[in-house]
This record gives sequence, C-alpha cells and structure tokens, in this order.
Amino acid sequence: MKVEQLYTGCLAEAAYYIVSNGEAAIIDPLRETQPYLDKLKEDGVELKYIFETHFHADFVSGHLDLSAKTGATIVYGPTATPNYDVLVAHDGQDFPVGDVTIRVLHTPGHTMESTTYLLIDQNGKEHSIFTGDTLFIGDVGRPDLAIKSDLTQEDLAGYLFESTRNKIMPLSDDVIVYPGHGAGSACGKNLSSKTWDTLGNQKKTNYALREDMSKEEFIKEVTTGLLPPPQYFPKNAMMNKMGYESFDEVLTRGVKGLSVEEFKNLRKEGALVLDTRNTPEYEEGHVPGSWFIGLDGNFAMWVGALIHDIHQPIIFIAPEGREEEVVTRLSRVGYDKAKGFLKGGIQAWMDAGEEIETVTSIEPKELEKLYNGEESNIVDVRKNGEFTAQHIEGAIHYPLDYINEHVNDLDKEKTYLVHCAGGYRSVVAISILKANGYQNLVNVHKGFSGIQKETELPITEYVCPTSML
Repeated sequence: MKVEQLYTGCLAEAAYYIVSNGEAAIIDPLRETQPYLDKLKEDGVELKYIFETHFHADFVSGHLDLSAKTGATIVYGPTATPNYDVLVAHDGQDFPVGDVTIRVLHTPGHTMESTTYLLIDQNGKEHSIFTGDTLFIGDVGRPDLAIKSDLTQEDLAGYLFESTRNKIMPLSDDVIVYPGHGAGSACGKNLSSKTWDTLGNQKKTNYALREDMSKEEFIKEVTTGLLPPPQYFPKNAMMNKMGYESFDEVLTRGVKGLSVEEFKNLRKEGALVLDTRNTPEYEEGHVPGSWFIGLDGNFAMWVGALIHDIHQPIIFIAPEGREEEVVTRLSRVGYDKAKGFLKGGIQAWMDAGEEIETVTSIEPKELEKLYNGEESNIVDVRKNGEFTAQHIEGAIHYPLDYINEHVNDLDKEKTYLVHCAGGYRSVVAISILKANGYQNLVNVHKGFSGIQKETELPITEYVCPTSML
C-alpha cells in the first residue's frame, strides 16, 4: 500500500494518491490531469475511483477530465447532487482498492454532502482518514460556504459538531488525519502549517475537538470571527457541481503567443492585462494599466479574490517559459478565459515603441523619515488579522482582499506610502489602484517585516491572533 499526499502550496491544497495491488484511487484531484496520469503510468496501476470530499469552493477539481481519460468512477458522499454521472455513496459504504478498503463516513457540516474517507489497510486496520474540509490540522471547516443552502451557518456548525463527535473522534488515536488544506487556505480560520497529524494529537490540540465542549460552545466558537469568503468561492463550487470545460481546451487556447498588435487589440476588446512576472521586474517597467499578480506569490488565491468576473478575458505577460503554468494556475480557480500571452514579453512591448510605467519604491529607513504621526499617509494592505495584531501607529488600513469594493475610498490626489508584510501584496495593490486612476503611490520594500527590523517607527502593542477569534 502506498499513500502519497500531493500538496500544492499556492492553493494550500492537498490531493491524495492511494495505490494497492495494481489499483489506485485519487482523492480531490486538481484541475490538470497529466501529473496523475504520469503517476499511474509510472506505477503501472489502474485508476479505479476518484473520491470527492465535497463540492470544493476554493478550487476547480479535476475529477471530470480525469474520469474521462481513465474510465475511473467518480464517487461523492450522501446527498450530493452533481449535474453529471457519479456514484453517490451511502454512509458506511466500502470501496475495495486492491487489498485495501476505503469506507465512506458522511460528515456534514462544512457542507451537507461533505464526506470523510476512512482507509483500512490490507490487515483490516484503520490507517488514515481523508477529511477534506471537515477537519483540518488545528481547525475545522467553516460552516458558511454551502451552495444556496436554506440552512444557517449555525445550523451547519451544529451538523459539524455531530460529525466530529460521532464519526471522527471515536476512531483510534493512531489514525492519521489527512486534511484537504493547510495554512493559507480561507476554508478555515486557524489552519496549522502542518499538513497531517495523528487523530490523538488533534484531540489534544485542536480547539474544535475538546471533549468538554458543548454543542452550543462549539457553534459559537466555529462561527465567531468568520470573514466574508473570497468572492470566487461560490463560483468554483458551482463549477464543481455543474461541470466545466475540458482543461485541455482551456490550455490550448490560453498559451497562444500574441504580437504586440494582437495584444493591444484584445485589450481594446475588454481583456484584462495581467502581469505575472516577479515584483522587481514589474516595478522596473510594465504595461500601463496592467494588474500585477506574480506567479511566485499565492497566485491563484489572489486571482480569485481580486478578479471578480470569473469569465473575464485575460491576456498576460509571463516569465519566459512559464506561460503554460500561468494558464494552468488560472484554471485551477476557474478562470478559463485566458486568450494568450505577449510574445517577447515587456521587451517586445518596448521595442514596438509602446509606453511603459514604473513603480516608485523606498526602503524602510526612508519611510521612517517621511512618517508624520497621526496624519500619516501610510497605507497597510495586509489582512485584518495581521493589522490588528500589530501595525504602525496612524497607518490607514486598506486590506488588499477587499480593495475592489473600496477602490474610491482614498484621495486620488494624495501621495500614499503602501506596504504589506514583505513587499508582494503592496505592489499588487498599487497596480490595481493605478489602474483605477491613482498616480502618487510609493511602495515600501520589505514591508512590515523590514519596518520592524530596520526602523524605530512607533508600532502598536502586539495582540495575539487567537484572542481575535
């Protein structure tokens, strides 16, 4: 028996690959299928089942394409009603894979179809659980993401309490917990950076699994402090429920090389120009009005959070040789309308005599000299929890996550000094603000980390994040 966790950092998402005696199962695959097909070929095994833990909200699963290419059966848990052929399992149903068994444990609460899969090894021993978004390391799934549910988040949290107590906690302490996500995912509030643990340790350390916790206390704790989910979540969940275009078609269309003239024409027709290079390259020169979301940050998450129209045509500038990666990572969150990339990149744009813009940046020490207390023009674009934990006294909080809803809240005639934690998100924010008519924006290199280490600027007293839940 082999169990392999396939973790994708930019989505903080884990898929799972299980092999036993010539047969395989995959749990919660990503959109692109080739990595799974390569593994199957390398191991010389047949994919028998594709298990989905629920209708994912934060990424588009690859179950449909993978099933079409392998003939494997797609399995959902009880109450799932997808718009395509699947096997909807009943609670407790067993699925043999080689010499092992995968058992369905219906665990509603994150969503009503949410299901945990229990792996029983060749000796009949309970080995591990694949919990999807029901149970994370250090947390449980948020109960406010169900598709068009008549149930309140409190109702769903109540189901989640019963699921954890009746289906998961009775299992042996040495059972391994393999969750659907790790730290960085917006599917929970306080996910650990660990990507697996024993159930026994989770019973000791996970706040949501305290044995002395009443159902009412659980509901209150799980629903307190929930921020609005990223706007793309319900759109991805609906794609997973209803079906989607083949990834191969999306990729073929998206990796088309465009001349400068073709690039300009598509922009005139309404395509968004997305620059996916690294931060210094964008600062040094970019197409005016282009949005910066660098591939080397949490690219897919920020695309989903910031580009509100999932059907938005996109043309892009990419690091050379990474054009296919851009289209792949866009498609993981359902942005399937990439129309191509600029051949030759920014150099081709300049060689054609086209105008470029730059981003003015300063070091933390320069920010210290410009600081003027309560009348500060420092803009902090970090998340709510980061800002509340600690920030520069007098700084304006303008979180990147919600920038599009508040793009006119600042004074377009004023100069602002913009920072995040390390220097990536601040440039993303500046690119969007510039595209909306702001001109006097200055980026602070190294972000809050550099400000703390290199300056004596007044910083608020630290507030432990756990006290904000």
